Amino acid sequence: MQRKAFKMFLLPGFEAEYARRHDLIWPELVDLLHAVGIQNYSIFLDSETLTLFAYLEAPDLGALEQLPAQEVMQRWWKYMGDIMQANPDNSPVAIDIPSVFYLP
Repeated sequence: MQRKAFKMFLLPGFEAEYARRHDLIWPELVDLLHAVGIQNYSIFLDSETLTLFAYLEAPDLGALEQLPAQEVMQRWWKYMGDIMQANPDNSPVAIDIPSVFYLP
């Protein structure tokens, strides 16, 4: 299993709305994430800096490259784009975090 960590950035005042939207995550988005092999996907919020820390596992991280082309992913990004830092294509600004230690 391959592991990936990255950070994203929430806009001020949207902590509860971000959590609410994820509590109601669309089933078709969950199906897509599972279809590309994503497992153990967690997102944590540092409320002091509004930094979102995400961690996921997948058998092949290369399969995640399929996500931007998927219609449901495009819709989700647009839906979330008003409450977090986003790129011009509505994808979240995301910065990979390299692994420096792992204890299986």
